[in-house]
Amino acid sequence: MTGASITVGPAQAPEQAGAPPARIGFEVVPRKGLIGVAVVFVALIVAIAVNKLWPLMFLHVVGGAAWTIIDLFVGLVLGPILGRLSIPARIELTTRLMPKMVLIMPTVVTVALAAGWQLGNKLGFVLTSSPDHGWVVASYVVVGVMAIIALGLLEPANIAVLIELKKPHPRPEVIERLMKRFIYSAGITGLMQIATLVIMTRLASG
Repeated sequence: MTGASITVGPAQAPEQAGAPPARIGFEVVPRKGLIGVAVVFVALIVAIAVNKLWPLMFLHVVGGAAWTIIDLFVGLVLGPILGRLSIPARIELTTRLMPKMVLIMPTVVTVALAAGWQLGNKLGFVLTSSPDHGWVVASYVVVGVMAIIALGLLEPANIAVLIELKKPHPRPEVIERLMKRFIYSAGITGLMQIATLVIMTRLASG
């Protein structure tokens, strides 16, 4: 997980060791991606409005699966890989990946939570009379904590890294600290996703 560090080692080239990262042109929020986000949110609104089982189940499963995969990949796979890349390669990867994450993470989190809540209402899981009510409450607690981490820590760190890279003279130490926060947050939520998988499979088999 400490692979997210972008600290410059003494064996690196002088131009890397003494100079901040070069300023790179990119969009913090990819405007073309907003079209896809809008389509997803329209589908979510329609699914909640019609209140049919299949659209809600589809959006909840897809949103939850995407959230789980992204957290596990970023926290447990991408972090160590970043640590083995050169400074220019890390910056290149960051400026290509992170703007997409600005749109993807809030979208999948919102879809998973909103569709899941509506699905719980439709199936009666949220009622205290439901035999699985305790499991549902546990899932809401776990998912709520993950949502706070994703939207309160991960997403702000992501945006802050991109804003820092947009500056005429980005500060490597600031980028390093923010990238660590991003990777750690994704790793924590990725591990917590295991608990949600246990709960969801318990509900599905019950």
